[in-house]
Amino acid sequence: MDASEATNATAPLDALTDVPGLRVGHAQRTGGGWLTGTTVVLAPEGGATAAVDVRGGGPGTRETDALDPRNLVQRVDAVVLTGGSAFGLDAACGVAAWLEEHGRGFPVGPEPHQVVPVVPAACLFDLGRGGSWSARPDAALGREAVEAAVRTPAGAPVPPGCVGAGTGAVAGGLKGGVGTAGTRLPSGTVVGALAVVNAVGSVLDPATGALYGELSGGRPALPPEAVHAEARRRLAEARRETERRSAAAVRAPLNTTLAVVATDAALSRAQAQKLAGTSHDGLARAIRPVHLLNDGDTVFALSTGARRPGAEEVNDVLAAGADTLMRAVVKAVRAAESVDGPGGVFPAYRDLYNP
Repeated sequence: MDASEATNATAPLDALTDVPGLRVGHAQRTGGGWLTGTTVVLAPEGGATAAVDVRGGGPGTRETDALDPRNLVQRVDAVVLTGGSAFGLDAACGVAAWLEEHGRGFPVGPEPHQVVPVVPAACLFDLGRGGSWSARPDAALGREAVEAAVRTPAGAPVPPGCVGAGTGAVAGGLKGGVGTAGTRLPSGTVVGALAVVNAVGSVLDPATGALYGELSGGRPALPPEAVHAEARRRLAEARRETERRSAAAVRAPLNTTLAVVATDAALSRAQAQKLAGTSHDGLARAIRPVHLLNDGDTVFALSTGARRPGAEEVNDVLAAGADTLMRAVVKAVRAAESVDGPGGVFPAYRDLYNP
């Protein structure tokens, strides 16, 4: 069946964890100068085929070169998404330590404990948004996030909004956060996505106030003109107040949207890399502009390999990756809650348009 003819359905949880075996854990710090966190996507025992596609001009990543299909490592046990810019990549050390303690990683010796975990990670910029420039994730927070993932049963819902890596996320002046979505193809194959929306670009159409992702996905009810006018006034006021409170806010914006797209379809590493690439189309539909020099937009792809797709179904998986990620972005923005703190005022879409 051609991808354009496929009739896809929302998966039961409408989440990344609709892909069997995947777990998601969040850890965050708020208050006292903190507004940041870390999210871990934990693969099932034995790991998952992984790939990455980085399209932003200012990425902060760890071990993404290991995911190149030409290189040695075939599977990974976890992917880390974190706040704190490059400093926050320390969170991956805590995840790697936990994996080593549990004998999970790339085997390098005859003993079960002789493993080297390969933990791909990417960071977003949220420094200073809680008020303290030095408040950023570390190895301890990474360990907390992976332990939260382990405590969460496989197939459990994923908490959205201002949690984990989305705690300090901002999207074009609006409060960003974590969103997730899941799609079931007619064959039964599942494609899931998790997005941490922290973009330089806007997630809403300035002419109407509608979310770009909803405009791209159908015909949403547009906000009343009076509501949109008041929302624009409040958003401009919040930006001025943020600039007043935080010296960091008046510099060039530094952001990054991060995502994990996963499927239970068995994909080669080259096919997984193609899935990561096509899924960026979902970001482009929901955020405008995207992939700027000030962004570090990064999409990871995971394949658990539980189902063997037909040759034509791979195209359906690729198309669903973009659609599902677009929906995850919308859900992130809709789930976010307003923040008014020492680092700035970041109003939520739902507070502006659904008073």
